[in-house]
Amino acid sequence: MVRIKSWSEKLKDDKGLPKVEIITDKMSKRWGTGTVVIPSPIEVDDIMRRVPKGKLTTINEIRVALAKKHNATIGCPITTGIFAWIASNAAEEIRQKGEKDITPYWRTLKSGGVLNPKYPGGVEGQKRLLEKEGHKVVQKGKEYVAVDYEKSLAKL
Repeated sequence: MVRIKSWSEKLKDDKGLPKVEIITDKMSKRWGTGTVVIPSPIEVDDIMRRVPKGKLTTINEIRVALAKKHNATIGCPITTGIFAWIASNAAEEIRQKGEKDITPYWRTLKSGGVLNPKYPGGVEGQKRLLEKEGHKVVQKGKEYVAVDYEKSLAKL
């Protein structure tokens, strides 16, 4: 029988990452030219952990920080988003074990300040945690957005 890894185990499994690669022709139509850093899950978690109470960040801000750290043109949008999702579930997993010091994943938004429905508790859970920290969240169409999130961006 195959044992399924816990979220915490997935977070620590770096699969040989991070690595910086040349942006290929196929990818350049979407991302331009240069290099892309494919981060490790724990790197994304480390950046998410640095966002203090009252501050916010976005996946794009994390990508910029990763690109800068690795001297790359861009941070991979796909893996950064997936690893933020893993970090959020790992945080919730350890919170359920009674741990208090967890990654404040709810402070990491999608681009445009949009709340992430894939986080534990969905949009409602993230909204509740953000409002508890003093952020205002409003519904725009089908999405929920943190109002004036740009004014609360953390320096990463």
